[in-house]
Amino acid sequence: MLLVPILFLPLPLAIPTKEAQCGYVIIVMALFWCTEALPLAVTAFLPVLLFPLMNIMDSTTVCQEYLKDSNMLFIGGLFMAIAIENWHLHKRVALRVLLTTGVRPALLLMGFMIVTAFLSMWISNTATAAMMVPIAQAVLEQLRKSEVDSNSAGQTSENINKAFELQEESTKPGSSKETEGKGNSYALTVEEDRKRNASLLEEKHKKFSTGMSLCICYSASIGGIATLTGTTPNLILQGQVDELFPSNGNVINFASWFSFAFPTMILLLVLAWIWLQILFLGFNFHENFGCASNASVKAKEQQAYNLIKEESKKMGSMTFAEKAITVLFVLLVVLWFTRDPGFVPGWATVLFNKNDTSYVTDATVAIFISVLLFIIPSDMSVSFRGKDQTGNKPRIQAPPALLAWKVVHQKMPWNIVLLLGGGFALAKGSEESGLSSWLGSKLTPLQQIPHPAISVLLCLLVATFTECASNVATTTLFLPIVASLAEAICLNPLYLMLPCTLSASLAFMLPVATPANAIAFSNGQLKVMDMAKAGFVLNILGVLTINLAMNTWASSLFQLQTFPSWANRTGTCL
Repeated sequence: MLLVPILFLPLPLAIPTKEAQCGYVIIVMALFWCTEALPLAVTAFLPVLLFPLMNIMDSTTVCQEYLKDSNMLFIGGLFMAIAIENWHLHKRVALRVLLTTGVRPALLLMGFMIVTAFLSMWISNTATAAMMVPIAQAVLEQLRKSEVDSNSAGQTSENINKAFELQEESTKPGSSKETEGKGNSYALTVEEDRKRNASLLEEKHKKFSTGMSLCICYSASIGGIATLTGTTPNLILQGQVDELFPSNGNVINFASWFSFAFPTMILLLVLAWIWLQILFLGFNFHENFGCASNASVKAKEQQAYNLIKEESKKMGSMTFAEKAITVLFVLLVVLWFTRDPGFVPGWATVLFNKNDTSYVTDATVAIFISVLLFIIPSDMSVSFRGKDQTGNKPRIQAPPALLAWKVVHQKMPWNIVLLLGGGFALAKGSEESGLSSWLGSKLTPLQQIPHPAISVLLCLLVATFTECASNVATTTLFLPIVASLAEAICLNPLYLMLPCTLSASLAFMLPVATPANAIAFSNGQLKVMDMAKAGFVLNILGVLTINLAMNTWASSLFQLQTFPSWANRTGTCL
């Protein structure tokens, strides 16, 4: 904490320019974020201290970056996520989907991945993983118990049949010694077979448990990329684009992001499912899908299915609060999609301003629904307080609202809100100091490299960096540099910024890479090498999938083959 600022202090002293001073702040914050020498949110406050002292920006301008439109969208999305968690609606959805997919190995893996990815689209990756891991462990434990019971029953039946055969042989004349020898030999063979079968079952169960744990943490990271509010890097991208290119015409909104990221998420999720199935279930797809199941296997699957069904029954029927939150959630998504879909006029254009949709944003919708959560009661019934000692009449007591501020205060990750603000302040400081322009001028030789190659190299760099640093810090540090690079070589900034943002979520190799990985690792079923081996291939698949998306449907969706006028800030690109 003390060495880093002192070690890099010669930079602003030897080169007393705003560019060098801003570079010094970025280096110090980057190293603090990577090492977590200070809490991430505390490091995010440094621009408020250092930018005014270095005459880069005044304090008022810096502080205004800490609560922008993207921050309010993040807060509004979290209000809905907290309400869903508070009333356990996410668990009900998870159990219903698992009852639909069944418990055959490959289908069970697919069911957990679908549920985890879907929930991660709307609530935090960490909360999703924390909820899904215990459910998976309960199902796996039931599967293991069923396997042991069925194996023991099968072995006992085989022993009884063999014992009758030996007894029949022993009744024949002159065969007593020979039969006795066979009996002793068979007893040893049975014991060896029993131990071997038990060992094989344990190994098989362990591999399946490892695959199940990995599928949950990977799906949590993959699902978050599908929606603008699914994970923080997506919102950082929107904020950085609005900050660096104010006249972009709201190119990144909920509808446009979903159109681009959702197909990418589906493709990557399918590839992850196939890879985990090959790695942990083997190549026998016929057996994995349960097509060759015998009676004992079917009994085992039925017991696990009954466990999930029992958990679903315990939740009972949907309460009024769950139904109300479901309606509000659907309304929120519909309003986000139809606000400004792009191919037709949205309700914001029609109702409020035909020429400018900037007055109403996705944050407006999120806060509107959030306010309703604090107003709508969680139950339509009312209760009456009894008469007090003075004989006063009973008073009506209204039920609590769907969401209480006390619950929000306990579950809201305010540190992420501040971290977002720190990233926006860094981006603004880079622009005001001229550091972005200086970096762009130094990167012009990259014009000679094919643009897809640049995108792939940046994706690999970001995916590697995010294994050691948080995806929020990674996105915050890389996006302004990448935007400068794109502007310097007259390339649409989104062609590089979009894949870098998605690559920041490809943290699959290490337990410390994301909280979801750490939660899955904490159950004791995983080894670091298991995660590294599976995650390395998945990182490569992720980079290839993202670049496939960038050069196909994203290219036409965002017009990536052209250099937009809103990105030509310096006027050097014609």
